[in-house]
Formats: sequence, C-alpha cells, structure tokens
Amino acid sequence: MDNNLTLVDRAQTYAINAHKRIDHRRKYSEQPYSVHLASVARIVSSVTEDEEMIAAAWLHDVVEDTPATLYDIETAFGKEVALLVENLTDVSKPSDGNRAIRKAIDRQHTATGSSRAKTVKLADLIDNLQDICKHDMRFAQTFLIEMGATLEVLDVGNKQLHQRAWKTYHRCQEKLKAQDDELVTSENEITSIHRLGTNNPHQFKLFTEAFSAQDISEPVRSFDALRSSAEILSLMELHDLDFVCLRKLGVICGYVKQEDLHGKLCGDHIRPFRPGQTISADSSLVDVIHILTLQRYGFITILGEVAGYFCRNDINKPVVRMWLFGIITFIEMEVLKTIIEHFPDGSWKPAITDDRLELALNLQNERERRGQQCELLDCLQFPDKIKILISKKETLESLGFDSRRNAKKVIKEIESLRNNLSHAQDIVTYDWAQIVRITQRLQESIRF
Repeated sequence: MDNNLTLVDRAQTYAINAHKRIDHRRKYSEQPYSVHLASVARIVSSVTEDEEMIAAAWLHDVVEDTPATLYDIETAFGKEVALLVENLTDVSKPSDGNRAIRKAIDRQHTATGSSRAKTVKLADLIDNLQDICKHDMRFAQTFLIEMGATLEVLDVGNKQLHQRAWKTYHRCQEKLKAQDDELVTSENEITSIHRLGTNNPHQFKLFTEAFSAQDISEPVRSFDALRSSAEILSLMELHDLDFVCLRKLGVICGYVKQEDLHGKLCGDHIRPFRPGQTISADSSLVDVIHILTLQRYGFITILGEVAGYFCRNDINKPVVRMWLFGIITFIEMEVLKTIIEHFPDGSWKPAITDDRLELALNLQNERERRGQQCELLDCLQFPDKIKILISKKETLESLGFDSRRNAKKVIKEIESLRNNLSHAQDIVTYDWAQIVRITQRLQESIRF
C-alpha cells in the first residue's frame, strides 16, 4: 500500500479490497458493500475532520466480515484506529444465547467505547436503518427496538448525529405504523437468512459439541512481567515464539509479541486480553472460529486461569477438518430429505439437464452392477441436488434464502470447502470466509 496516501485513503482502499475479495454485498440491493462503507464515512466526515475516525468508518466492518483481524488493522493503521474498530466490533459469541441476549452483550460493549467510536456507530446505525426501512419493514420492527436501546448508550457521541439518528428512528417508526398492522416477525425469521436446518437436530447438536477448544489448543509459554525485555526477546527468538504470556503475582494477565519488546521490563509492553479473547477449555469450535475472525490469537482458560492458545493455523488440524466435514455431511442429508419431501415420484428430474441426469443413471447402473442398491437421487452430485431445490420458490425459501443468486453463492462456498477438505488443502488460506459463515449459520440451526 502506498505510504504517501493519507490515512483515510489507505483505509478506504484497504476496506474496499477486503470486502471485494469475498464478494461482500448489501443484503437488499446487492450493491458492493463499499456503498455502505462510503455512506458511513461520508456521514462521519460531515461532523468531524478526525482522520482516525473517518478511517475507522471505512474499516468498521472489516474485522467482523472479512479475514482481517484487529491485529492486522493495528499493524496497518496504528493502535488508535484499531481501538476504534474494536469498539465498533461485536464481541458476543454464538454460544452466548439467542439474538436478544447477544445484542445486549454487544450493546454493553458499545457503551464502554469512546465518544469517537460512538460517533462512528451513530453513522452506521443511520445508514443501516435507512436501508432496512426502505427494503424490509418486517425486520425493521426488530431493528428499531434494538436501535432504540443502542441509541440510549450513544448519548456521548456527536450530538448532531445523535439527533439525526433519533429523527431517522422516528421517521421509520411512523412509516412502520402506516404499514399493515398484521406484520409479525420472529427471531426465527430474522436468523433464518442463509440458514440450513438439520435432518436430526439432536444428533447434530451432539456432534457439534463433541469437539472443544481444548482439542486444538497449544500450551502457552509464560514469564514474569518483571523480567527484562532483552532477556525475554532473546528467548523468544531462540525458540521462534511469536508471543509469550506474562505473569503478575503468579497469574497470567496478558501477552507480548516480539515487536513489542523494547525498553527495560517486558511488563511495560503487556497487551491485556481483549474482550472475548479468552474462552473456557470446553467451549465449542464455533466459538473458536468466532474469536479468530476478530483476533490473531485466542486463549483458553482452565479453572479461570489462561492455560493455552489457538490461532487460525490450528483450523487446519485433523480434529477441525473432521468436524467441518461432518457438518457438511449433515447439510447434504438435509438437502436430500428436502428434495424427497417436496419433489415426490421423480418430479425433480426436469430441474436438471439431460447430461447431468445421464451421469446419475450411469452411476446408478454401475453401483447396481456391484450389488449396491440405490436410488437415482442418491447418485446425483451435490450441485445437482441444490439446483433442484432452488428451482422452486417454496424450497428456496424453506432453506432461508431470499434469492437464487444468494443460494448459489452459499452452496458454491460449501462445495469449495468440501473439496479442499477432501484433498487436504489449506482451508484457512482458501476457505476462511466460508468457514466463518457456515459455522455461524449452523450455530443458529441448533437453537431452533
């Protein structure tokens, strides 16, 4: 990145590219996600010339939605911008509970942020509500409730934007009242977007909970915070350690990286564990992945004490690969079950091409030649089965998709992940965004 560019220009370029790489788009308009980022940055710019705030406006969703971590933001834009982005990033984990519980946790996190961060949050709320109120009055009911509660903790943000946010809120509320009084929403509808159910929720829940953070973590190295920086740096270089934990009065209370160590005592440069960066050893792998979307490292605790750590490379470990492959198997079972229910007596056949049907027939004949009894439907490839499902509006919506385009995108991600799992490819490098999205969707499935 050109260092001659201003901080805001660099943040704009970074954010646009990060969201573009994963083809991130606005939900309703399908516009590039940068449209939202530009709008938030423009609103912030209307009330301040603070470059760090405007940069954070561009970057406010990068950590939640792309492979970038808070450490990446700090490295590229400095600690102040990273802190603003951290204040703007949700910290609740999928395992914390339903949407209402998670939103309350995130709202509490927002309340602890600086006035600068709260100003950016106000701009984000304004633009999001305008978009939702324009396209989705059903969801607007829930969003208005959540936004009203959030605005209560943003009173120290920019006063002009705070007033504008309330005006936008009331304008949408009036529009909502003018709509059909029978508009009813539920959490299940809200969280069903891109959600694939499971054929046997009990079995699926047992499977997902069979693996935990402890299964992939490594023990931490720790030193007393009063040790000299030079001494600890020498040991880290000798043992090729990117970071070590530090102890005060015998208790691990943070960590330091190699580049942090300068001056006299290593404790002078300690990085405290950030909100949500530590989880119990028996936490789910869904929580592990959630933490790694935000942080470079996560830490596990045993009896309240930090004892191990994990990073993104650990997602390539056999335990995680087996877990992900099992999840995909559950998805395929659900897809097959849905086809059988909605396309009886072979009525699915017109949905696929003649050559794909012929391939399935040939495979069926070969299996039967070997004495393996099977249905023709079982011989279809996964993409063919999905093509059948999205050919009918009823089944498309039953899987939580609002368009065929979005369905094809999600299924393409699942297929890519499955292929890379099968061929022992580096799934972190090639499929990180897919892993994050699939685990988020499937965690929602467990709850209902």
